Amino acid sequence: MQIGNSVPPFVPAPSFSSARPLSSDVSPDIARADQAPVTAPQEQQANSSASGREEADRASTDAADDSAEASPREQRQQQLEIADLVQRDREVRTHEQAHAAVGGQYAGSPTYSFKRGPDGQRYAVSGEVGIDTAAVPNDPEATLRKMEVVLRAALAPAEPSAQDLRVAAQAQAKAAQARVELAELRRDEAASASEESKGRDDERQAQEASDEQGQQAVPPAPDLDLYRRLGELPSSEPGIDLVA
Repeated sequence: MQIGNSVPPFVPAPSFSSARPLSSDVSPDIARADQAPVTAPQEQQANSSASGREEADRASTDAADDSAEASPREQRQQQLEIADLVQRDREVRTHEQAHAAVGGQYAGSPTYSFKRGPDGQRYAVSGEVGIDTAAVPNDPEATLRKMEVVLRAALAPAEPSAQDLRVAAQAQAKAAQARVELAELRRDEAASASEESKGRDDERQAQEASDEQGQQAVPPAPDLDLYRRLGELPSSEPGIDLVA
């Protein structure tokens, strides 16, 4: 899923070749001399790099020459176009960096599309940031936390685009589903805990009943108090009869 500031891509002007065909009345030797010599791959690559640099330098030089040769009205229009491109570049970069900063581990790096201005400089005119909106398997609580981050990332810019709003709506829907799954999971956990608690109570009550039955089966201890009192009575001394 991509979030970002979408703008139609810039279509460059078609390029035209400046090569001219060889005339039919030119001798073969001259024709061969006009043809470009065949170079080695390394030389071709070096020539290609040099050609790229030359084209960039030529573009800057041409822009400067055009600016110098343009009329005051054209120069004013170019300045206005450059100012618009500078502002657009700043807005696009701020927009995409807000997505990336808030999205954190779930967001990718911003990518941009550029347009070359009258001054030869490249300006960002659109951009996007990839973001992971997949639910976390078998973990609604983690999914809920993730969708909250995705939602904040989608709405992070000051002016969210239509694509940003679609991503935000998708994150809200997945967050709602995760809340339902989380509520069901917690209900099941509460029911399981209640059953375990009831089982422990039943086991304790059965143990208490077993203990009471065991106590009733044991005969009471004999009452030794009577024997103790008899032992405490004074013993009578034997009498002696004297016969005279």
